[in-house]
Amino acid sequence: MTGGGVTQDGRMAEGARGWARRELLRRGVLIVGVVAIGTATSELWWGTHRRTPLAGGPAGATFDDGNQGVGGGALEVVWSVPTGQRLVALTFDDGPAPQWTPMVLEALAEHRVPATFFLVGTQVRRHADVIRDRLSGHEVGNHSWAHRDLAELDATEAYDDLRRSHDAIADVTGVPPRLLRPPYGHLGGAVLHAAARLDYRLVLWSLQMVEREFPGDPAGHARRIVANVRPGTIVLGHDVGARRRLVALRGLTDMINGLRSRGYTFVTVSALLAAGVTPVPNR
Repeated sequence: MTGGGVTQDGRMAEGARGWARRELLRRGVLIVGVVAIGTATSELWWGTHRRTPLAGGPAGATFDDGNQGVGGGALEVVWSVPTGQRLVALTFDDGPAPQWTPMVLEALAEHRVPATFFLVGTQVRRHADVIRDRLSGHEVGNHSWAHRDLAELDATEAYDDLRRSHDAIADVTGVPPRLLRPPYGHLGGAVLHAAARLDYRLVLWSLQMVEREFPGDPAGHARRIVANVRPGTIVLGHDVGARRRLVALRGLTDMINGLRSRGYTFVTVSALLAAGVTPVPNR
């Protein structure tokens, strides 16, 4: 019985050793598999992204490893301006356009309201006569060459696009733009880098005209904007686009009168920036 027990134990021990060897082999295969999957994933990521490197690509706000050439080396992004004064800045994007921009300019002139126009370079070249000698008292900003999403471009492409538009705006208006509003408000790293190279201030907005919510109701839309303006608000509008946007433009007089009745003064974005106060950090 003892002998039989020894034999059985021996077989069990030998079986255990065999199981252990098989387990080690299985685990080794798993480890190799995981490493292979990880390597393949890494290669896939690199293959997908190697054409858009962080340095110089859409995601990166740096350009290769040389001198960045960004002037003062700092960039300001503005949504609104902290101020205790009842100041508001009207801004209009995407123009000029012969059907719309004159309507805006006439309403602003009638009520002696300055505004900031973020111009598209191709529109400026195509419709130079619409704005030439008509922007006195107003301000111009850069809104790209052809309204492409600059956040999808690499650093060189974004800079070339903005430089081309910058030159067109300066040539037609006689004033080099100092402000940038990227299309759709998209801030990719390459946009930031290009803006710094051109010594721009990046201007977004804190209140947008919402024409689609007030079809056929210019007065209702104007009341909505008037009710939502706060000191230092930058209002986004458009002087080109779908016909529904005309609701806002047809209500400009009501908007202006409504804001003035609340004690607001209209200024350009740069004047608003100059009137701003340094915000106190929350504690």
